[in-house]
Amino acid sequence: MRAFHMWPLAILTSGMLVSATARAAPGHPLISSAALSDVHGAEALDWVAAQNKKTFDVLQSDPRYPDFYASALAARQSHERLAKPRFLGNHVWNFWQDDHHPRGIWRQTTLASYRQELTGWVTKLDVDALAKREHENWIFQGAGCLEPKERFCLVSLSEGGEDADTLREFDTQAGLFVLNGFVLPRSKQTAAWVDRDTLLVSRDWDGTGATLTTSGYPFVVRRVVRGQPLDQAIEIARGEKTDVAVDPETLTDGDSNSLLIIHRSPTFFTNRFAVLKGMDTAFHGASPGGLRWLALPEHIDLQGMLHGRLILSLNEPWTPAASRTIPSGSLVSVDPSAPDQDVEILYTPAATEALDEVAVTRNTVVVTYFDNVRGRAMVLRSSGKPGKIWSRVVLPLPDLSTVHIADADRNSDAAFLTVEGYTDPPQLWLVGASQAGAEKIRQIPAQFDASNLAVEQLWAKSSDGTRIPYFLVRPKGMVADGSHPTLLTAYGGFQASYTPTYSPETGRLWLNQGGVYAVANIRGGGEFGPAWHEAGRKTHRQRVYDDFAAVGRDLISRHITSASHLGIRGRSNGGLLMGVEFTQHPDLWNAAVIGVPLLDMLHYETMAAGASWADEYGSVNVPDERRFLESISPLQHLRTGVHYPTPFIFTSTTDDRVGPVHARRFAARLEDIGSPFYYYEDTEGGHSGTVNAQEVAHEQALEAVYLLRQLAEPESK
Repeated sequence: MRAFHMWPLAILTSGMLVSATARAAPGHPLISSAALSDVHGAEALDWVAAQNKKTFDVLQSDPRYPDFYASALAARQSHERLAKPRFLGNHVWNFWQDDHHPRGIWRQTTLASYRQELTGWVTKLDVDALAKREHENWIFQGAGCLEPKERFCLVSLSEGGEDADTLREFDTQAGLFVLNGFVLPRSKQTAAWVDRDTLLVSRDWDGTGATLTTSGYPFVVRRVVRGQPLDQAIEIARGEKTDVAVDPETLTDGDSNSLLIIHRSPTFFTNRFAVLKGMDTAFHGASPGGLRWLALPEHIDLQGMLHGRLILSLNEPWTPAASRTIPSGSLVSVDPSAPDQDVEILYTPAATEALDEVAVTRNTVVVTYFDNVRGRAMVLRSSGKPGKIWSRVVLPLPDLSTVHIADADRNSDAAFLTVEGYTDPPQLWLVGASQAGAEKIRQIPAQFDASNLAVEQLWAKSSDGTRIPYFLVRPKGMVADGSHPTLLTAYGGFQASYTPTYSPETGRLWLNQGGVYAVANIRGGGEFGPAWHEAGRKTHRQRVYDDFAAVGRDLISRHITSASHLGIRGRSNGGLLMGVEFTQHPDLWNAAVIGVPLLDMLHYETMAAGASWADEYGSVNVPDERRFLESISPLQHLRTGVHYPTPFIFTSTTDDRVGPVHARRFAARLEDIGSPFYYYEDTEGGHSGTVNAQEVAHEQALEAVYLLRQLAEPESK
């Protein structure tokens, strides 16, 4: 998954209160938009520091803050958390953060040891020690390894959590960075292994941005040879400046088949794939013979390779040559030498189903999917004969849960699945490693008291009559008297689904404080497949906002809560959703957490990586789309004389994806019109907002205080 994707983030964030004496007179801003746009400028950072102080003076002084902080930190650093596994070589690896390792350690064990309650881990990379030794603010962002042995990896290290990273070659066997190994300096970049001494790399090649798209991602792929200066790297592929990105990929299956792929994304949701001719198998330094573009539809995702065949998911209907039309949302297998001639259908979802995640083992395809937004999983196996129907085994997993693929092993048929619910702690299931088919090998202890909580799925009716599902977590036996502080959240974009998640912080700081929690599965997401997303894309996006408001009204009509006790929360694209709801329905909520948001939709395309999302939101350069953006852009719809609920706005200085300017401009406009707000900007954290346990706990405790002040004690506001 590329860094430019904006998927759902965590569940709680932070803020600034402007007192009456600190307000500017309407029409006389205290700081200019130009100053705020200078992300690291002295004037902007002084403004940020002042706003942060005002937030801390109010929320951090609340007597509940210390206990909330301690509780959130304990949950974040608990040694009973699930150590999420990754297959690497012949071992199981895990990246782990705790009170002793706030930046984290990358460690390994055997599968046999991992199955034991007391796992014997061996630390291979200590990021805290590395950062201290090198005097750098390193954040570990993962690693890409040379298959099939996966001994040598390119470790991704970012400065403070930004999307741009530095890639350094690491020997997993020795636990050391390779002497005179590959080092790719800071850039937004992608690298794919060709062989031990060769990489394919896309990046900002000269530091001027000439090889970056208007979205800020690379579009030129070059071959990098060990020991060769980067400026001597030979160009392999080139896209267009107007593309979102062009990246190299290496595909390898359990039969040792290998393909070098060039992945071009003309837009956020369109993909074109080419095989590098002359490099279809192991490349030993000969000049490549050009690109062979695959005859595939553009609205697809490449999921992997099995027995030399590509596994693809379709986001549009496809009619291959001399064949019937395959419905959108299906999973297919194709021959890369003739992809439109030899197609097998692995899975087509039913009306209430939607494909979620896909992973490939040596002989199987592991699939997670939704049925009415309830997580399911199955294992697909080919008969090995073209045109034959694939066998399907649905795994017996808990209901009202989310199922994720933690990892799959291409050297065996083993895969790890995680299963969790709002009140059910994560379980780890091992699939394909024994005749049992699927076995639960681990479940973490409860991290908050859920004994008095009930989970149910309800439905609301949107403005056009569409039924919108939502999950509700509430006290058992709750009296429907409209008095319950309720937090409603959603995402509603990029075909990303918002499904049941076990959050100890939400449990401890909200549910155990008497709060009710609701998650709306509105259009724009992927809960019911590509069509659910398309229904809320570009100029259709008002449906997304109507869906969310409909769920809010449904909560009130059921007397679960009332407007004075109802708050909303969202981050990233969900932060845009909160900004629109804040301006379109200010009387429907009494709190709004607006995290790492997009809020200036008339200028978002020129801010950070905003140009990459024109395929989701529309462009101001298209008249109809501009008119729609003008009709919903939160910043431009803030008005003098409107009574807005006091919001909680959270962002990060180092967010190089959305950027902090949206949040700054929105807060400054509220300050300009004399409307109170909270604002908190972390100086690091990237688009995640915060990067270590202490920062996360600090932000979550501030937010919890804010929500309880606004929703549990609304009469005092």
